[in-house]
Amino acid sequence: MGDENGQIVLASKGKLKDQLQPGSSQRDTENVPMHEEVETCFNREVLLHAPDAWIDRDKTGIGYEIPFNRQFYVFEPPHPLAEIDADLKQCTDRILTMIKELSA
Repeated sequence: MGDENGQIVLASKGKLKDQLQPGSSQRDTENVPMHEEVETCFNREVLLHAPDAWIDRDKTGIGYEIPFNRQFYVFEPPHPLAEIDADLKQCTDRILTMIKELSA
């Protein structure tokens, strides 16, 4: 909790006056597996690196991420290298022909 320089910041007005304020530039999110408790994941993954971190329960959401690429992507191997080289040669020859026509 604090600013970018690690200095403690207290609220100056409102209901939270004189209470510690979280550093907004230090805010982060974590994706927790559905089968795991938030506290367990937090203790294992976060507190090791940031011992003063805490969970804002008002901003904690429950949802599910569907990785569409992983679920629906079908890998198509590239064409053989010889075929790619032939296509490039054909395109290059066509470009050279067009350049010769322009300069004629």
